[in-house]
Amino acid sequence: MPHTPPSTTIYEGGFADPVGASQTVFRALMDAMAQPGTIHALPHVTAPPAPLTASASALIATLADADTPVWLDPALTKTSAVRDWIVFHTGAPITLHQSEAAFAVVAAPEKLSALNGFALGSQEFPDRSTSVILQVATLTDGAALTLEGPGIKGRASLAPDPLPQHFTEQWKANRQAFPRGIDVILAGPACVAAMPRSTRLIRPEA
Repeated sequence: MPHTPPSTTIYEGGFADPVGASQTVFRALMDAMAQPGTIHALPHVTAPPAPLTASASALIATLADADTPVWLDPALTKTSAVRDWIVFHTGAPITLHQSEAAFAVVAAPEKLSALNGFALGSQEFPDRSTSVILQVATLTDGAALTLEGPGIKGRASLAPDPLPQHFTEQWKANRQAFPRGIDVILAGPACVAAMPRSTRLIRPEA
């Protein structure tokens, strides 16, 4: 099979101001992690190949480097463009195995059946777990989630869509593994929210 030269688009669409852009994105993410359930604006600083979104690409371009393997869901690996864009702009290796990933990017959360397939860390090194970036269409118009835990005064509400299958049950299992477990980063249109592993989901009737 003849080799197809990479599209020039993989070399484009990265940070025009790498230091300023990455600092702004990182600050928004850290605020979201510190205050689970709150929504924070993300600047439009990347133009990645579809179906990778501007928000998710800004986050992975900020977080990933040569020492952090990245896993991509099937929606992002239908062509090589997204993989090649991430490798070019971050230097991160792409892994085929969820359990090896420092970061995961999921373009079709509704097709993600198992969160526990990712690295959960260990009791000694709980930080050696996967941070999962879910591309969502909205953070306000889905089914409401009620959150409790560190960084939340009382309770908080978030309504992302789409989410992984049986998300409430999966998150409960993830929370029970604490301090092990994954952290979820929700990349919405021009915004970000987060659910660290310490966050508890409360059923509406509770």
